[in-house]
Amino acid sequence: MHLGFEWGPGDLLVYETNYKLQGSPLVHVVRKDEDICSPILRKLFNESHLIFVGLQKIKEDVPSKNKKSQFVSISKNYRSVIRACMEELQQNAGKHSPDTHRTRRGGCSRSVSILLAIELIWNLCEVLFIDAAPAGSLLLHLLDWVRLHKSDVDARAREVLQSESPAQHQSYWDVVISLVLQGRMDEARQVLSKQASLRAESSSVFKRMDVLLQTMPIFNPTGTQTLTEFDVKWRHWHEECDRCLQDNTFASNRHLETIVKILVGDEDTILEQKELLSTWYHFLVTRLLFTHPTIKPPDLHYYAQSSMNMFLGPRAPPEPLDIILLSAFEFDLHQVIKDCSIALNNWWFVAHLTDLLDHCKLLQSHNLHFGSNLREFLVLEYASGLFTHHSLWQLAVDYFDHCPEFGRVYLELQIERIPLDTERKAIKVLRICEDRQMSEQVRSICKIMAKRALRNNRLGSALSWSIRAKDAAFATLISERFLQDYCNKGSFTDLDLLDNLGPAMLLSDRLTFLGKYREFHRLYGENRFSEAAKLLLSLMTAKIAPRGLWMTLLTDALPLLEQKEVKTRTTHALHSHFTVVKKLDEDIESTKTELLRLALARNLAMAIVKEGTIET
Repeated sequence: MHLGFEWGPGDLLVYETNYKLQGSPLVHVVRKDEDICSPILRKLFNESHLIFVGLQKIKEDVPSKNKKSQFVSISKNYRSVIRACMEELQQNAGKHSPDTHRTRRGGCSRSVSILLAIELIWNLCEVLFIDAAPAGSLLLHLLDWVRLHKSDVDARAREVLQSESPAQHQSYWDVVISLVLQGRMDEARQVLSKQASLRAESSSVFKRMDVLLQTMPIFNPTGTQTLTEFDVKWRHWHEECDRCLQDNTFASNRHLETIVKILVGDEDTILEQKELLSTWYHFLVTRLLFTHPTIKPPDLHYYAQSSMNMFLGPRAPPEPLDIILLSAFEFDLHQVIKDCSIALNNWWFVAHLTDLLDHCKLLQSHNLHFGSNLREFLVLEYASGLFTHHSLWQLAVDYFDHCPEFGRVYLELQIERIPLDTERKAIKVLRICEDRQMSEQVRSICKIMAKRALRNNRLGSALSWSIRAKDAAFATLISERFLQDYCNKGSFTDLDLLDNLGPAMLLSDRLTFLGKYREFHRLYGENRFSEAAKLLLSLMTAKIAPRGLWMTLLTDALPLLEQKEVKTRTTHALHSHFTVVKKLDEDIESTKTELLRLALARNLAMAIVKEGTIET
């Protein structure tokens, strides 16, 4: 059997390609995009939608350099939404019991892992591309990046400090060294002081280490010190640390000696702390902190590649996340987006990150062969996926709106696929189409809803939808159904609609007749007989009344003939119409015909007498 496959907005479909002519191919859903069904991740989609819309409102005419702070702020907003969802997923995973909710916990853990990776990549892209930190500031940002994503150090430090005897705790030295590896010298000194207070005999050694940690220069980008001045100061400090190592100052305490080796940037010693570092990119940042704190962005790729090779070794192949981060350190932005598109399970991340980078003017040179640029392609794919969800489809509309090349085409295609389950949903879809002058889709939706209402015998709703569709033929059909119901029941339904048709009644002759005929009944009910008679006569003379209703109209006229307000010429006209009706329709019931003839004759005679009396 031969198989083909096709990506849908939320599924991977596999189908047979060699089926028999009389049969049909079997289609299998291999992977369902479960993220879109998660209530917590729906919050991510909803809140990031607001950020996305806000980003599109930033004026294009302002230079990108002047908008840098805005873009960094927007990037942090995206990351805060990711982190909030991640924390909520972690809380939910902890609440489920292992027996009854094992599958759900597994799904939560998978989503948490994906969100962790997403935030890790996004944060690095923010540092390298959006904020574009220069030498000096770059390392500070990378340290913050590592600290944020290696938060277990804080939990272990609290555990040690809150214990009865912190210096005797089994994790004591691991905490001290972990803090040093992250450049958190003040916190490392605080924990180290617990040990110094217990060892009076070696207090001088601990004091010496305390001085080295305290005096380590840290670049201040807001200060007056230049990068060159900082570099000179850092080298003096580094030489002091190396002197202490060469003099065996800390030889009496192996842990302190390990720390001073880290301070001088001994790579073998830093690599020995693999378990505390846990990742090659943590090793990279620590290595730069103690060997090259003034690293420039173009030099990062060399250190990143060598750090990954040193940390992973020749036998451990890099994971997809490692490759993505390495591409970022190499400033290969398009490779980052490409690899993320392959590795991650939905388009949310690449669509929003690419959109932000595009606003930063970092993707202008990259266009796709089939017309749309990279930013628009990814946004369209993400929005198409949202359209498969019963409520998130409304968010997708704004994404399509901000894709100038193909957005409208995609929206028109997706709108037609929305199941119009309820009238309320249909009205929502209709408003979207009307706001965007999508006249073809407006007509299609209205016709569908009109036919559905007619099948359910909801004539008022059917007529309302057909009027919105401006469908004269269907409005005529429904108007005839209204008139049939009137003939059968002797009264109209949906009076609010019929009494307020306004100019819409001009859509078709039959609808015009229906509206005016209902108006005749209203005038009659209000005892405005003269106006009612004139209107009835106009309906007859305009020849828009269905032939089957001619006798009904004449029957409606009988009570009017008894009213004093009805003038003689109205009686003459009605009599002439009766003659025409009788000639055209020989099948009219003879009894009814005779009653009409007698009533008209009597009223005609009274009118003639009245005319003669007035003349004399």
